[in-house]
Amino acid sequence: MDEESIDQVQRIVEGALMAAGKPLSVDQLQALFDEHEQPTRTVLEHVLSLIEHACEGRGFELRKVASGWRFQVRESLSPWVSRLWEEKPQRYSRALLETLALIAYRQPVTRGDIEEVRGVTVNTNIIRTLLDREWIRVVGQRDVPGRPSMYATTKQFLDYFNLQSLDELPSLAEVRDLETISREVEDRLQEELALDESNGNSQEDAETNE
Repeated sequence: MDEESIDQVQRIVEGALMAAGKPLSVDQLQALFDEHEQPTRTVLEHVLSLIEHACEGRGFELRKVASGWRFQVRESLSPWVSRLWEEKPQRYSRALLETLALIAYRQPVTRGDIEEVRGVTVNTNIIRTLLDREWIRVVGQRDVPGRPSMYATTKQFLDYFNLQSLDELPSLAEVRDLETISREVEDRLQEELALDESNGNSQEDAETNE
C-alpha cells in the first residue's frame, strides 16, 4: 500500500474513532472498508501506531483497552477538563468499590464470599448497579446447596479503568486476604472513576449506599 493510501486509511480510522464514542477493535475498523480496498491487519496496526505517535504532546491520546482503541483526554488534564460538566460528578460508595475490588481480584466469587470478608450483608442494589454498569457478570453457579451465582468482571470493566487485561491490575501477589485487597485497590478505583468523568463517558448521579 502506497503512502497516499496509508494517509487515507489513517484519516478514515481517525474519523471512525472520533465518531464511535467507544473503543473499536482492529476487526471493526477493517469492516469499515469495502472488500476490494480493505487494509490488512498489519496495515491497520501500523496506522494505529502512527496515530498514537501523532498524539504525543497533545491534550488527548490514543489508548488501547480491552475492547479496542479509543481517543481519550490525558489523565493529567482531568482537573481542568472535568469543569466542563456542571452536573454533580458520579460517585460510588465505599461498599460498592470494595465489592468491585473483591470481585476483580478473586473472581469468580459469590455474594457469600464477599459478605464473609466485609462482615456485612451485600446490599442487593450494589450487585444490581455493578450488573447494570456491565462491570460484572454471572459466570456460573457454585456447586453447593442453593447454587449461588458466581461473579466476574467484564471487558467493560477493563475499558472503564483503562486496562487491556486483568494482568494490568496493581500487583497484589503478597496480599493474603481479601479485606486487605479491598483497602489497597479502593483508592485506585476512585481515581479512575474521577478520570472517566473528565472524559465525559458518564454524567448521571448514581451513588449507591451500603
